[in-house]
Amino acid sequence: MLEKEIIAWFKENKRDLPWRKTDAWGVLVSEFMLQQTPVNRVLPIYIEWMKRWPTPEKLAKATPAEVITAWGRLGYPKRALRLHQCAKVISSEYRGVVPSDESDLRKLPGIGEYTSAAIIAFAFSGRSLVLDINIRRLFARVFDGIETPRLSATKEEKSRYEALIPKKNPHLWAAATMELGALVCTAATPKCAICPIAEDCTWRSLDYPKSDVVKRVQSWHGTDRQCRGTVVQALRENAVLTKDQILLLWDVPSQLEKALLTLLEDGLIEARGKSKYSLPRN
Repeated sequence: MLEKEIIAWFKENKRDLPWRKTDAWGVLVSEFMLQQTPVNRVLPIYIEWMKRWPTPEKLAKATPAEVITAWGRLGYPKRALRLHQCAKVISSEYRGVVPSDESDLRKLPGIGEYTSAAIIAFAFSGRSLVLDINIRRLFARVFDGIETPRLSATKEEKSRYEALIPKKNPHLWAAATMELGALVCTAATPKCAICPIAEDCTWRSLDYPKSDVVKRVQSWHGTDRQCRGTVVQALRENAVLTKDQILLLWDVPSQLEKALLTLLEDGLIEARGKSKYSLPRN
């Protein structure tokens, strides 16, 4: 069992992150923001967000436009709307208190298996199976000798990793393994020379065999995501834009038309009459 070495390393090397010294609401907000987004991009937005909306009740009173604007360039702005909806449900159905039961958490908008487990661990110091990509990569290398884990965890994988969770301070195990994966056992350039469990790593003992898992490279330029993001950003900077003004933002009219339709469907923008658009007001 590598618990002692990993947790000792964590206590000496953990980053000073604001969501590690906050309440359950602050942890919940951080988990929404950190989905598919690196820490360095989240930090400034998170700090300003928590100053503005330190409780679910305060966020629940905000308009969707205010929420989307404050989300800035974190990406995947539907997360902002789900967080807003989550705040409303917590305020109305849980009296402003983030639920501490995993099944209750999963009933909230935008909260699935991973996010509920992370909130249980990091907000309530509870026992839950927290498996982000950093932890899965660390475990795949240490225990299985595999460079890169599969895209999603199997039942067998979850069962094995759940058995590793210590009875005492299980939240520290979750935080420590996540930090070790994020800072040391990184995807591209793992720092094996400073890893506290390098001597116990199966992947290292096998001389770092390359993985047969095809690594996803997320494209951005010219994609529908970029087109959508361009429209949303323009409406953050302008209260209302005409369709003609929006058409000047992108050089592929059909892609822009699709972006407008999907943004309307997702509730990220709203139509003002026949030919004007804004961020949602209500």
